[in-house]
Amino acid sequence: MDLGNPVKQKLADGKTVFGCFIPPASAVTVEILALAGFDFVLLDAEHGPISPESAYPMILAAESRGVPAFARIGQNDKQVILKFLDLGISGVMVPQVNNAAQAEQAVAATKFVPRGTRGLAGGRAFNYGLKQSAPEMVTILNDRVLTIIQFEHKDALEHLDDILGVPDLDILFVGPNDLAQSLGLPGQPGHPDVTKMGDEVVARAKSRGVKLGTVAADAASALAAKARGFDMIVANSPGLLASAARAYITGVKG
Repeated sequence: MDLGNPVKQKLADGKTVFGCFIPPASAVTVEILALAGFDFVLLDAEHGPISPESAYPMILAAESRGVPAFARIGQNDKQVILKFLDLGISGVMVPQVNNAAQAEQAVAATKFVPRGTRGLAGGRAFNYGLKQSAPEMVTILNDRVLTIIQFEHKDALEHLDDILGVPDLDILFVGPNDLAQSLGLPGQPGHPDVTKMGDEVVARAKSRGVKLGTVAADAASALAAKARGFDMIVANSPGLLASAARAYITGVKG
């Protein structure tokens, strides 16, 4: 297990990173995306059936191909988050974070005492005690894990400054689909009202030195997101497959 986190380093260097959500429990998909050149894979345990058990071979596949594996975890619960962290996941995304208390809860779950509340029991994340000592690993793992929270509801806007002030928050990730729903615009993530709020979030986060993330279905929308100021841009593997499949069938059937 590589104890570094190249995505963290690239972000610190001012680079844009590109990843892909993977909702199905598929190590093969992980390998293909890694070999295609994505900077990271993001196992979607919120909208997909991925469990800690099924995530394990996906994490191994990512490591074998030299990319970090992150996980979006449906519950802002330290025990649920811990199960993924103890497998050696390199980053955690927590959805629907609407105030500073929820943001602090998410960040604290990824850090050991004194900063956080992460439980310590050794295991795979600690290389089973066969390499570095436990005190050394605590410092390494605190630095290694990328902590991402999602801005997905209009009500979070009034708490944004407090959210951005939470120490050790790495990425504020704007989720346009649920943000659109909260604005009464379900299924319209590209609506001008959604874009306007997203741009306000970007401006305020940039002024506080917090990196921004969002989704992009294709290369054109990814480049547009980069131009808007987003630092982390994430595609979706079913969407990429569907697009390629439709292009193939259109090409052969007309």
